[in-house]
Amino acid sequence: MQIRRAEQRDIPGIAELLLQVAQVHADGRPDLFMSGGTKYTNDELAHIIEDDERPIFVAVDATDAVLGYAFCVYEDYTKDTVRTHVKTLYIDDICVDAKARGQHVGSAIYQHVIDFARSEGFYNVTLNVWSCNPGAQRFYEAMGMQPYKIGMEQVL
Repeated sequence: MQIRRAEQRDIPGIAELLLQVAQVHADGRPDLFMSGGTKYTNDELAHIIEDDERPIFVAVDATDAVLGYAFCVYEDYTKDTVRTHVKTLYIDDICVDAKARGQHVGSAIYQHVIDFARSEGFYNVTLNVWSCNPGAQRFYEAMGMQPYKIGMEQVL
């Protein structure tokens, strides 16, 4: 397995994984997410791949098939008037292909993101996890993450 920055040729594999992630959300919160949708179109993926402040990292096998990904976003608070002046790398999404789970793809991608963030001088790495996905929360906690804020709702 190799982990590298996503390239245009990875779009079909990333798009397939986006469907899997969308289904996890649709299964967990059908009141908020629809089945069969994806977060990004192929055109949007093409633009994100070219954006240096929104790196996508992919894990690929020996045939260059995408096994998993991490979408990241730079968040710069160095000019904020309330928060301390830090740079945060936000993980917008991590997914491992259902067929590749249990092979440590997720932990390898996560560690690659951490190494990247350290090398680029980020203060921290953050992400959000849906409460309807306790397996993901356990994974992130096993990686050393801890809650730093909690989103709350009241469905009306």
